[in-house]
Amino acid sequence: MRTKTLLLTAALAAAGIASSMAQAVYSVNAVGYVNTTLKPGYNLVSNPLTATDQTIKALFASLPAGTQVFKYNGTSFTTASKDDFTGEYLPPTAANLTVAPGEGVFVALPAGTPDQTVTFVGEVPQGAASNQTVPAGLSIRSSTVPQTGLVTDLQFPGAPGDQIFKFNSTTQGYTTYSFDDFSGTWLPSVPTINVGEAVFVNKVAAAAWNRNFSVNS
Repeated sequence: MRTKTLLLTAALAAAGIASSMAQAVYSVNAVGYVNTTLKPGYNLVSNPLTATDQTIKALFASLPAGTQVFKYNGTSFTTASKDDFTGEYLPPTAANLTVAPGEGVFVALPAGTPDQTVTFVGEVPQGAASNQTVPAGLSIRSSTVPQTGLVTDLQFPGAPGDQIFKFNSTTQGYTTYSFDDFSGTWLPSVPTINVGEAVFVNKVAAAAWNRNFSVNS
C-alpha cells in the first residue's frame, strides 16, 4: 500500500468574543486530504481524518462494483459489498457502519482491477479527539493522527506479550511483530504504521493510546 499525505493546512477560525475588552478567542482546525492507493485483493486501511460522513458507503464510494469492505467487531467481520447493478454498498446495515480515525477495515478490490486511489477529506483529530483505547485481544487499530512513524514514536502502548500484524497488500500476507518480555522492545524490529494504514493488534490487556495531539506542537 502506498500512502501519501498531499495536504494538511491549518485554518484559523474565530471561536468567540469575551468580555467588554472584545478579546477574541481562536481555535486552530487542521483540514486537508489524504490519498491512499489500494491494490487488487485485500488492503488493510484506515480513515486518517475526521470526515463529515464516515460511513463505509461514503468513504469508499469511488471504488468499483464488486468491492467489499470488512469491519471487524472483535469476534467476526461484517461485510459491505458494492452491488454490480445499483452501485450501492449492501446490506444497508453494513454500508452505514462508520470508520473513525483510530479504526481500520479490510478493503478487497476485485481481481484484475487496476490500483485504486481513495481520497479521505476532513480534519486532523486534536486534543482528546486524538486519544483512543486499544482493547484486550484482537482488534484493528490505526493512529488517530495522520503521521507515518515507528509505533514507539506514535506512542503506541506496547507491553510484554503484545503483537502487531502488518498486512502487505502486494504479497497478501502478514508480518508479525512481538513485544519481547526480556528486551522490552519490538522484535524482529519496531514496526512502522503509515498514514492511511491499519494493523491487526493483539493486546494482552486493554490500554490507552494517548497522543493529545496539537498542530501547534
